[in-house]
Amino acid sequence: MWISHISYADANARLRTLYDRVKGPGDNVDNIMLAHSLRPHTMEGHMALYKYVLHHAANVTPKWFLETLGVQVSLLNGCAYCVEHHFAGLRRLLGDDARASAIREALRSGDFAQTFTPAEQAALHYAETLTRAPQSGAALHARVEAMRQAGHDDGRILEINQVVAYFSYANRTVQGLGVTTDGDILGLSPGNSENPNDWSHR
Repeated sequence: MWISHISYADANARLRTLYDRVKGPGDNVDNIMLAHSLRPHTMEGHMALYKYVLHHAANVTPKWFLETLGVQVSLLNGCAYCVEHHFAGLRRLLGDDARASAIREALRSGDFAQTFTPAEQAALHYAETLTRAPQSGAALHARVEAMRQAGHDDGRILEINQVVAYFSYANRTVQGLGVTTDGDILGLSPGNSENPNDWSHR
C-alpha cells in the first residue's frame, strides 16, 4: 500500500470498533478496509455502501450474479485485487468450481452466449458499456431497454446499476492507493444479508 495505515493492534477505540465490525477470522481486516484507516468515516461509508448494494436481503438479483458483475467490472478496470477477492466469493457461492471457471473465462473473453442466460447477458453488456463508456448516453439507454426487454424490471436494473457503479469506486480506491491482496483471506464477505448492520466477514 502506498500510504500508511493503522493496524488492528494499534487502532484506537473508534477505529477498533469499526475493525471489529468488518474483520474476518483471526482479526484479519481486508487491505481495502485498512486503506481507510486514517479516515475511519470513509471506511464506514464504504462498508455501508458495499453491504447495502451487494449483500442486502431486499435485493432480488442472485448474489452470485451480483458478484459476477463485480468480477466483470474489475476485469474491465484492470483491478486484480477485486477480481481475485470477488471471484473467490463467487466460486464459494456457486459451490461449483467448473461453473465458476467457465464464468471467469466467459468474462475474460467477452463471449457470454454459452455461459449466461439472455437476461444475464443483457446485464453484462450494460455493465461493460457503463464501465467502458459512461458518457455514452444513447448507448446506455439502449442497454437499459435491452435489459428490460430481457425481463429485468426497473428495480433489478437499479440493483445492477448500483453494483456496477460500486465496483468502479472500489477499483479506483484499490488502484489509486496501491492496495494488494498480501495477507488477505480471499473470498470472505458480510454474508448475513438479513442484518444490514452485520458487516463481519466470514
